[in-house]
Amino acid sequence: MSWRVGIDIGGTFTDLVALADDGRLVRHKLGSTPRAPEEGLLDALRALLREIAPHEVALVAHASTIATNALLGQMNLELPRVAFVTTEGFRDVLEIGRQNRSAIYDLNVRRPTPLARREDRLVVRERRAPDGAVIVELDAASVAQAVETIRARGITAVAVGLLHADADGAHERVVGDALRAAIPGVEVSLSSEIDPQYREYERFSTTVVNAALAPIVQGYLDRVARGVRDEGVRAPIFVMRSDGGMAALKSASRRPATLIESGPASGVIGAAYVGRALGIENVLSFDMGGTTAKAGTIRHGVPEISASFEAAGSTHSGRSVKGSGYPVRFPFVDLAEVSAGGGTIAWVDAAGALRVGPLSAGADPGPACYGRGDQATVTDANVVLQRSNPRALLGG
Repeated sequence: MSWRVGIDIGGTFTDLVALADDGRLVRHKLGSTPRAPEEGLLDALRALLREIAPHEVALVAHASTIATNALLGQMNLELPRVAFVTTEGFRDVLEIGRQNRSAIYDLNVRRPTPLARREDRLVVRERRAPDGAVIVELDAASVAQAVETIRARGITAVAVGLLHADADGAHERVVGDALRAAIPGVEVSLSSEIDPQYREYERFSTTVVNAALAPIVQGYLDRVARGVRDEGVRAPIFVMRSDGGMAALKSASRRPATLIESGPASGVIGAAYVGRALGIENVLSFDMGGTTAKAGTIRHGVPEISASFEAAGSTHSGRSVKGSGYPVRFPFVDLAEVSAGGGTIAWVDAAGALRVGPLSAGADPGPACYGRGDQATVTDANVVLQRSNPRALLGG
């Protein structure tokens, strides 16, 4: 007998479903472990292995919100300090961006602060034409100076985005090699490898987001792989991507930005399956987790896909809203996502206005009604309003 195992980790709960060849189904639901997210997955797997043997597991499919929650500010998932190396004269492209406005009538609308601070955006002397032809050779001294500045500041997550590197990434590779040689353990994302397409702002933004997520996601996936093997499971492990497909761990580690909507995408894929089973082709899916709430559309039985999206703004979104977050140019299941999950923290700003999010209490300490935290969340509001059924908590 062989079993296919699916494990979804959210900011608050971890869910495992195992399906046997004969149709048998096993389910487990546990609290997530945000300080060590892989432990929630391994706890769920251990619960399953009390019922079946490790060699019976034929496949492990994993969906996670770790990348989404890191960008949206979940506690215990702080993004690292990121450096950005670019062509001289282009350090402020990330700041200038496009003239898209998420709220066109709001005179005080705020654009997202770049993940790489201005003092950490360093330049090198070089220039290529749009076809990749060299106009100015890469200056070795400016590369060495940028590398030394990054090393001296202790930054170990670096994005490299040079002008027209989508046509020829040779200069970026030289900078990347210099960084790896000088800084042990540095994670380098090259725009010519991450998003080799024209339009500098989107390419730079995608690469910086990838660099910011790399230390968190790569370390997490390495620990997942080791933990699963330590439990005796030798089955292949795949991770859900934002486009609804699956990726091997090695591929996912190289491009962690493709996993930003890993968990939310799997929810829409599941909703499409349920719709087809019921004979309903056009479906609106809604998924409220512990940290975020997501909505997606399914037309003619197929989830809508967008070629790019914006992450970590007022709304995680694809086609619906532009200008509120960081452009990430990978295909993804088109979603609108907001920081309004069950664990999202309510707070009062300096003007006395009630705000919700983006910070989430997650699973630790969790909502105040769990008895471990003292900050009010959306779940606490529902408890006070008597909207939550105390006899049906944790039912999935």
